[in-house]
Amino acid sequence: MGRYVLRRLLQMVPVLLGTTFLIYVMVWAVPGDPFAGKCGERACPDAYITEMRERFNLDDPVIVQYGKYMLNLLSGDFGETSSGVQVIDRIADTFPVTLRLALVALVIEAVIGITAGIVSGLRNRGFLDSLVLVSTLFLISIPVFVTGSVIQLVFGIQWGVIPPTVSSKATFGELIVPGFVLASLSMAYVARLTRSSIAENRRADYVRTALAKGLPQRRVVGVHLLRNSLIPVITFLGTDLGSFLGGAIVTEGIFNVPGVGGLIFRSIQTKEGALVTGLVTLLVLAYLVMTLLVDLLYAVLDPRIRYE
Repeated sequence: MGRYVLRRLLQMVPVLLGTTFLIYVMVWAVPGDPFAGKCGERACPDAYITEMRERFNLDDPVIVQYGKYMLNLLSGDFGETSSGVQVIDRIADTFPVTLRLALVALVIEAVIGITAGIVSGLRNRGFLDSLVLVSTLFLISIPVFVTGSVIQLVFGIQWGVIPPTVSSKATFGELIVPGFVLASLSMAYVARLTRSSIAENRRADYVRTALAKGLPQRRVVGVHLLRNSLIPVITFLGTDLGSFLGGAIVTEGIFNVPGVGGLIFRSIQTKEGALVTGLVTLLVLAYLVMTLLVDLLYAVLDPRIRYE
């Protein structure tokens, strides 16, 4: 196991370097003035532009700029914005909120999606199976911003059942509704993936053997059938958490969640290249770590899988 983890960590190094280099190039090497609008309606003074270009090493070749950025990143320095604010401070303010939102969405997605998939897979071609298929198809066909806007309008503004926006504290309780909206699309895919996996493994030899031995239905489903059927579902959930961390821009915008998604959107609008680069680099690291944890979970779910 230790050698496998070490090998996977070494494989993550070129992936991290490649993705962060592409991000850096797309942010800093695109045509246009990176300091346009920084001084209001008037053009920025030459002294200011010279200072900014020196601060962000923009006079160096792109590969040299990237090398200096990565050296600073290894020491924990994510850089600073054009206004002198440390990027790591902005990340510390927003990333915990997005992480809470992503975890809430992941729990909702896993609990509802897996439960619906199990019920549908065990009741193949029955009423509950048809209900799950129709419900998931309905969720897949509706964009997330429509689901969020309708829930906010009906339950938050018209009926007053939920707060229409999230406060600055963004507690777990306040993030339940935004988490449901964020997880709605993936929840439908998890239900369908679980259903197909359960329906396929029900016909496997080990399930028929367990039933022939007289094991209770609950044990056959919970211990034998479910553990093997959840392997593709766990893969989807693990990668989905990485997607939630970086793909919550719409949901955070609808419910006014002070998270990373809104910060990335505003940073792109204001051309804060250092902030965009730092945030996306952090999301890449989170995504790589999640893929490693998912692979390690395979051995827990299926005893036949061993990492040498």
